[in-house]
Amino acid sequence: MELRFPAGWLRDNCPCPACRDPHSGQKLHTVGELAGDLTVTGVSENAETVEIRYSDGHRSAFDPAWLARHETADRIGDGRTETGKDLWDQIEPPEADWARYRADPVPILRSVWRTGFALLRGTPVAPGTVLQIARSFGYVRTTNYGDLFDVRTEERAVNLAFTARAIAPHTDNPYRDPVPTVQLLHCLRDAADGGESGLVDGFRAAALLREREPGHFATLAGTPATFAWGRLRAHRPMIGVDELGRIREIRYNNRSLQAPAGPAERLAAFYAAYRAFDAVLNRPGAMVTFKLAPGDCVIFDNTRVLHARTAFSDSAAAGDRHLQGCYADLDAVQWVAH
Repeated sequence: MELRFPAGWLRDNCPCPACRDPHSGQKLHTVGELAGDLTVTGVSENAETVEIRYSDGHRSAFDPAWLARHETADRIGDGRTETGKDLWDQIEPPEADWARYRADPVPILRSVWRTGFALLRGTPVAPGTVLQIARSFGYVRTTNYGDLFDVRTEERAVNLAFTARAIAPHTDNPYRDPVPTVQLLHCLRDAADGGESGLVDGFRAAALLREREPGHFATLAGTPATFAWGRLRAHRPMIGVDELGRIREIRYNNRSLQAPAGPAERLAAFYAAYRAFDAVLNRPGAMVTFKLAPGDCVIFDNTRVLHARTAFSDSAAAGDRHLQGCYADLDAVQWVAH
């Protein structure tokens, strides 16, 4: 086979037991311990192995399929970009009942990882259950809200989520860096009318914006926006991309976006792009809607999926609705899902 890798790369990534601990898989050398003038002195191969010989006398045996996977740059990544996801518009929500999930959590957590969300049905209808669910796959991300937070209407609400108003699609806590990457919302009590939950695939919306209006996409990916709440502030783009331009993170919340500063021309370009992205996010057919019943819990990727809520038709009845939420980390989902 034709090798397209430098000798130093091959030598550093040798999989033999002298180079990698067979139990942990971790390297037993540092890059500084390898010769800087290393060369490949010989190559032999068959269907199962590519053997490399080096000028320092070492030999490596590589799986040819492993080498092939590393020849294409766009295949390399941590699985958090659009490349490793299943993008969607309206889809049937992936779901499982509590007993099935506890017996095998992998399918649901794989849905959270690849699709961005999943629903659990029939969980215990008891305060604090949301923490039990989060701890079934990882650790709770504690914030200034505590380990968990209650979502219900309040007379003097400090957050519009605690009112009877409709809540537009948004991601939570964009004013933190890093943001909480997984969110859980667990229903303890439901209201009579209204208050339907909605989810939008932010990666799909951003990909459509890039396809239809690449200039607006470039503006939002290249212009940091300031989000704030209280004393918390983060200055990050609405559309986060990796070094190859792949969509990796969405931060979108009109309630915490601060007035941008700068020349009028730049502000006009930002607002044109902002409006265009908002239109794509709120386009017909983009949102999955469902009604959370007591015992239901939705788990979603807060770096990708925007969540929303319709208004309550009866503000008095809205007081009957009670959700509890908490945050967790996407790496815990990744660990179980893979």
